[in-house]
Amino acid sequence: MLKVQEIREIIKLIDQSNIDEFSYEANGTKVHMKKPQGEVVSQPVQVQQPVQAPPKTEPKQEAVEQAPKQEAKEDTAEKEAPKAQGNADYDAEVKSPMVGTFYASPSPEEDVYVKVGDTVKEDSVVCIVEAMKLFNEIEAEVSGEIVEILVKDGELVEYGQPLFRVKSK
Repeated sequence: MLKVQEIREIIKLIDQSNIDEFSYEANGTKVHMKKPQGEVVSQPVQVQQPVQAPPKTEPKQEAVEQAPKQEAKEDTAEKEAPKAQGNADYDAEVKSPMVGTFYASPSPEEDVYVKVGDTVKEDSVVCIVEAMKLFNEIEAEVSGEIVEILVKDGELVEYGQPLFRVKSK
C-alpha cells in the first residue's frame, strides 16, 4: 500500500510532467489520477473484491456531492474554533498534512497525546490522522506550549487545516 507521502510525490511528478492520466493497483488498493485542463485530480479507492470499473461520471458526482458537506464542516469548525479559548497568544500552528479523521489519543481507552498547557518538542506526537484505514501519527514540528486545540476528537480535517496553536519557547 502506498504511503501518503508517496502519493503526494506521485501527484507532484504527474503535475510537472506531460502525463495526462496515471493508474496504479496493488494489494487491493487502486489509485487513479487524471489531469483534465492542467489540474491533477486523484481518486484513491480501497478495493475489497474484484469489480468492474465504475462509469467515469460516478467519481465526479461523488466529489461534487462531498464538497458542500466538507465546506459546511469547515464553516462549523471555523465558527467553533474561536469559541474554544478566545484569542490565544501563539506564533505557530500544527496543521494537518492530509485529509482524514482527527484522533486526540492512540485509542479511546487511552489519554490524549496533548492538552492545553502541555509542552511539546518538534518530534512530539500530538495526534493521529486516519486516512484510508492508515493511522498516521502527526508530530508537532515546533517546540513550545500548546495554547489551543482547534478540532474535536473524531472530526474530519482537511489538508493544511490548523489543528493546534503553539507558543514557541
